Amino acid sequence: MADNGCMDDALVRLLREKERGVLATIRRDGRPQLSNVNYAYHDAARIIRVSITDDRAKARNLRRDPRAAFHVTTDDGWAYVVADATAELTPVAQDPDDATVEELIELFRAVQGEHPDWGDYRAAMVRDRRLVLRLHVERLYGLAPST
Repeated sequence: MADNGCMDDALVRLLREKERGVLATIRRDGRPQLSNVNYAYHDAARIIRVSITDDRAKARNLRRDPRAAFHVTTDDGWAYVVADATAELTPVAQDPDDATVEELIELFRAVQGEHPDWGDYRAAMVRDRRLVLRLHVERLYGLAPST
């Protein structure tokens, strides 16, 4: 099992290849709060990006305590990677053409490809009070898939 501050190639590959993971934040009482999320990993910047809404527990938890963990597993569940990270939250989308909406579009494209109606998508991001969670990966550990 890899357990170090470096970025083990096999663990990075697992993080890069998947698009769904589990975000763990810290509740006010210290217990973990877990959420299944879609994500995109930016290799060079070592950042995991997730679209979230402003009124959910994960946003509140991360504003109070930016420490987070992010878990990704193989389809069979036997190999996994956990990223210890520090969260950064963009401003909440306020206008269909603001920087947050532009980043949400970039993130959508990275995870799902093209949207059939970007105008509708832009309006929904403002209406839903969405923002981008950026998880700055500090350390990876886990059990790399066998090759």
